[in-house]
Amino acid sequence: MSKIVMLNPRDNVAICRSDLKTGTVLFDYANLEVRQDIPQFHKIAVTDINRGDYVYKYAQVIGVAITDISAGDHVHVHNIGMIESAGENPVAEQDVEWSPPDWEGPKHFLGFPRGNGKFGTRNYVAILTTVNCSASVSKALERHFNSEFIKANFPNVDGVVAFTHGTGCGMSKGEGYEILNRLLAGLACHPNISGCLIIGLGCEVLQIDDFIKRYSSQLSDQIAYLSIQQEGGVANTVARGKELLHSILSDANTLKREPCPLSGLSVALQCGGSDALSGITANPALGYGVDLLVGQGGTGILSETPEIYGAEHLLTSRAVSDEVAKKLLDRIDWWLEYTSKNGAQLNNNPSPGNKAGGLTTILEKSLGAQAKGGTSPLCDIYFYAEQINKKGFVFMDSPGYDPVSVTGQIAAGANVVVFTTGRGSVFGSVPSPSIKLATNTPMFNRMTDDMDYNCGRILDGDIDIASAGNDILNLIIAIASGDKSKSESQELGYLEFTPWQIGAVV
Repeated sequence: MSKIVMLNPRDNVAICRSDLKTGTVLFDYANLEVRQDIPQFHKIAVTDINRGDYVYKYAQVIGVAITDISAGDHVHVHNIGMIESAGENPVAEQDVEWSPPDWEGPKHFLGFPRGNGKFGTRNYVAILTTVNCSASVSKALERHFNSEFIKANFPNVDGVVAFTHGTGCGMSKGEGYEILNRLLAGLACHPNISGCLIIGLGCEVLQIDDFIKRYSSQLSDQIAYLSIQQEGGVANTVARGKELLHSILSDANTLKREPCPLSGLSVALQCGGSDALSGITANPALGYGVDLLVGQGGTGILSETPEIYGAEHLLTSRAVSDEVAKKLLDRIDWWLEYTSKNGAQLNNNPSPGNKAGGLTTILEKSLGAQAKGGTSPLCDIYFYAEQINKKGFVFMDSPGYDPVSVTGQIAAGANVVVFTTGRGSVFGSVPSPSIKLATNTPMFNRMTDDMDYNCGRILDGDIDIASAGNDILNLIIAIASGDKSKSESQELGYLEFTPWQIGAVV
């Protein structure tokens, strides 16, 4: 097996399968001699690259040479810089003619039909907080209804989870207020949540009465409300909360899993702790799995807008209309303005861990990240935590910070999360199970208790992307049907609810 991986004949860099020492000769690639020690999964120049020339990977521009680079050199942050515009990659023509790959696996999963066209993969009861001031009361109730209590008394319920946050007051009724409202409403009617108790303090900006009026058409009768001030304080609220939650839990416990169509699956697509293999193994394998799911009527939700910057042309070329393409570009423009006025840049990425894993620029990261979305048409663009009402492949605007992004995707309706990682994320995401896909075998073997599937086998030559994609959809179906993901087995996900806080704190 070759010591390097060439992704496209147009590329002037390749990926090193393992550490390469100075003086190593790559006899299977034009007797190329390695000129510096190069870490595993980092890039090697396969031709001379002059200062000012573009550097190509995936047949796309990932940066510009800031020094002369000789064939055999290590290509990384010391000799690649960002290009002035992320638009240097050619804009592809719109082409939405598409046929899904064949799927011969199960046509159903075992879930919870909710009677409103939605289907749950889990059966949780939630405690929602309108303000940080009601967080402690909510966590006290969550502790009372702990996992052992639930297993003993309500075996058909997956748990009670309190979604607490640091906002809800000290805010104007602007963008941040709208986001928090959307988040709470999305959780209140989420298919993985049978019922919930909403707790406020009473004097906060986000008033329970206003929330009920706004979302009355979406909210079910399995929702109760408490105000700490009206109840007479913490002790009274906790006592009354126990009564209300016991009633909600009793109703939720009557539900049992039934066959549900694959069209009822809405999958949040995430990557975190990425490395140079993310765009080569796990992301395209997940993308193939998404294509299979979309072919069965399901939904894939790509997000993390800063991490498609420089690859947006690959998404707009798949948009079902010019209007959808423009909506995506409008969100990119919003982010350029948002980062600029906050003294930041969209290319202030990748993270230190990403760079240690071989990623160099945001363009390289974005080109690999967008592969999670497969190849199906881009059906629509949604604001953060906005309810997704279309099937197929869609995009939801969000930051690149994983907990914030997943929080929005779940509120938008995602009932499963699939999370690719190269460095080794241990993320969990109650109420929607989080499935981890490892990009490389060394990390998978090192963190096997946390990884659900090893896409590194693609680089190892054991399987191809299509086979991995089939495995991934089968895994999604099994976990949607009740099998526990690795993060669930370790009871992760109860602290990862992280709303996007935007706007002035007043």
